Amino acid sequence: MTAPLVTILDDEPAIREMLAEALAEAGFRTLSFGRATEFEAALRRATPDVCLVDLGLPDRDGLTLVHRLALEQGATVIIISGRAQVQDRVTGLELGADDYIIKPFDPAEVVARIRARLRGRARAATSSDTARFNGWTAHFDRYMLEDDTGAETAFSHAEGEVLRLFLDSPKRLITRAFMQESLGGAAGESFDRAMDVRISRLRTKLREDPRNPRLIKTIYGAGYIFLGDVNWG
Repeated sequence: MTAPLVTILDDEPAIREMLAEALAEAGFRTLSFGRATEFEAALRRATPDVCLVDLGLPDRDGLTLVHRLALEQGATVIIISGRAQVQDRVTGLELGADDYIIKPFDPAEVVARIRARLRGRARAATSSDTARFNGWTAHFDRYMLEDDTGAETAFSHAEGEVLRLFLDSPKRLITRAFMQESLGGAAGESFDRAMDVRISRLRTKLREDPRNPRLIKTIYGAGYIFLGDVNWG
């Protein structure tokens, strides 16, 4: 069985070397890049399982790259950045990143976060890639929502994680604590706000009335509940 491939995009050689060594010891394959242009060229030849992306890149805006990776590649994206402000973390997660790790960090933490993300993907891979609910079809294999006319709307991997969580447990309360445990990442204000944004975007893509959504209901002080009838397969 081929070891998972992790790409490392960071303009600091010491960071790249430290991460590559830690990941190799943990059994991962790695490819390292100091510039976004080199990284993007490599994506045309290889499909990584996880992308580690620094935001402070010399030749490209890191946040823009994260957003494109999440929407177009369907990649698992973990930001590694020295930007420690809550708003920076929220913005990164809003744009589709799956996790956000602040420098300086312990390489063992990065390895643990990657393993958690891959376990989540493995669980998802064992279930069906298609779910039908209330006139919609969610295609998780290509990150598309299809309405009853055949019109399609793309969603990111991060948005797909939240949608699958709802579709796996319809008409049951999904608490914030359960979301954090299932989706990984550090609990706190940035995680909560990122979840709010992802749910808001899913509601928009499902053409929900923001004042009275029919499918994804907020249970204030408790969490969310998905009210649709779901059929997988």
